[in-house]
Amino acid sequence: MALSDYLVTDDLTIILALVAAGLFLLHNLYKPQALVHPILLGRQSDVARVRNPTESAVYRNYSTGMLGRFPLRPSKDQHVLLDLVKPDADAPRSLWSTKITNPELRERVANIGAGLMRLAGLAPQESNVLLLLNDGIEFLLADLALASSSIPSFTLSSLSLLSTVLENHPPSAIITQADFLTQLLEHVYDINESNNHTIIVVGDIDSLKLPRLNNIKIVPWDDLEREGASVEKAALPVPDPNEVFTVSFFETPSGGYEGVQLTHQNLTAGVAATRALMPPSNAISPLDTIISAYSLSTPYGRTIAYTALFEGTGFATVDSTKLIKRDDAPSLTGLKDLRTTANYRTPSPTILFVRPDHLDSLSTSILHEAKRSSWLLHNLAWRHKLANILEGFITKQSLWDRLVFDSARVKVMGQGAGTVRAVIVSGGPLEAQALTPARIALSVPVINAHSHPLVAGPVFASHALDLQTFPTSNAAPSPSAADAYAFTYLAPVGPPSVNVEAKLTGLDDAAVEAGADPIGALHVRGPSVGRPLSAEEEPEEEELRGWRATGERAKVAPNGTFKVAIGSKV
Repeated sequence: MALSDYLVTDDLTIILALVAAGLFLLHNLYKPQALVHPILLGRQSDVARVRNPTESAVYRNYSTGMLGRFPLRPSKDQHVLLDLVKPDADAPRSLWSTKITNPELRERVANIGAGLMRLAGLAPQESNVLLLLNDGIEFLLADLALASSSIPSFTLSSLSLLSTVLENHPPSAIITQADFLTQLLEHVYDINESNNHTIIVVGDIDSLKLPRLNNIKIVPWDDLEREGASVEKAALPVPDPNEVFTVSFFETPSGGYEGVQLTHQNLTAGVAATRALMPPSNAISPLDTIISAYSLSTPYGRTIAYTALFEGTGFATVDSTKLIKRDDAPSLTGLKDLRTTANYRTPSPTILFVRPDHLDSLSTSILHEAKRSSWLLHNLAWRHKLANILEGFITKQSLWDRLVFDSARVKVMGQGAGTVRAVIVSGGPLEAQALTPARIALSVPVINAHSHPLVAGPVFASHALDLQTFPTSNAAPSPSAADAYAFTYLAPVGPPSVNVEAKLTGLDDAAVEAGADPIGALHVRGPSVGRPLSAEEEPEEEELRGWRATGERAKVAPNGTFKVAIGSKV
């Protein structure tokens, strides 16, 4: 048989061959490219070349480098808190339910500051004020007014610390909500404190039945602002950036309490680190609206709020951040908590700072809706979206989003389905297996960060476009490997933020020299790290100064990304 007999083809064979070739070309030409080059993800921390015995080397963000200078402020003009409210930005934006411009905000801050000195009798660098306020514009006004007047503020992460702080750190004045005034007076009476107190009250108190206490002076917030607006404001000296403007009290894992002193520079450095969470190509802008699940009474929550002020974005917080809650108020988590921001007159959210329970609830609900609408299409869409993520690519504009996920997001997120463009999650342990479903469901960058009460801003944060996933081992750990096993299923929280350096102590040197990933007690330092009240005097050696123990254990991978066991004992 001649060779030509084997090459005989009909029209169907030719058509099938052309279709196969076309599909092959389409697959390769339209295969998505990774959003960030894998080389950039292989070395995310810059590591010191030497280390001390039982300690790891010092780690810094690779973009900063070991010899780079830490950013102390978002731009050169922001030295103190009030500088974050740029006077030349006069576009209105919504803070909770209040639409306000920067000049109007600065004017109200000046009025509150003048009112505090006249009606409350406060004096710069002599008085201090306890802020017992829920998140709202009054908190920001009071905080900015006090910081600009060199009057330190106290904040509490929980009301359970109130009696302890009143006994050990009695304030010159207290600013609180009207619906907490009765309980506050009871606290003051219970500790048998004879000091004179001035209490500034936000809200209506005419309907309250208040006990008469001779050493208590009550000043309505509206009177304070009205009085400040009626007088000529004297020019105050600009505070020093290294001046402590607040002390934030928080509960420790052991059941005690600690306070961290934050300077203006700590906060401006925290804002610089928070802005760096987003890549420059998708930076935060005045067109954004930020929703936060972190109380302004915490350093991290306050930094997020001041980042929104600096960028000119809209801002609101969820109900679970409230310091003062009604006794009959339900405990909100997850999606129900996120939906409470609908009570505020803010535009649709674009950037979410949430906890792991919020992220899990969002992604689970979206995937459930998508599967319920069409089981077959959901499976096909899942496979294609997963393949894209494995290639390092993510988008909300694909065919599968239009067919399957867009409608599911609308049912779950409402208007935010089309506007949310980034999610930053922190505040608790996040399992690695939760990241991929969240990325498929939301199809936006999901940044896993780590925060701590000692630090204004993020301590660690994953790269916004790092979509890597790593398989976990199913092998049962030996007792000696229990420590390593604790980190197996945690999602990485990325490298140190742009102005934090980190190291681990208490390492097993033999294991590290044999090639094991370092595991030890986490210590951090940098311009965004505050000083605890209990801190001893700083050592004279430069290499030892500023290091703060976080009370957590961490593990660092060869690519410079960390995993942190939150709440672990060290």
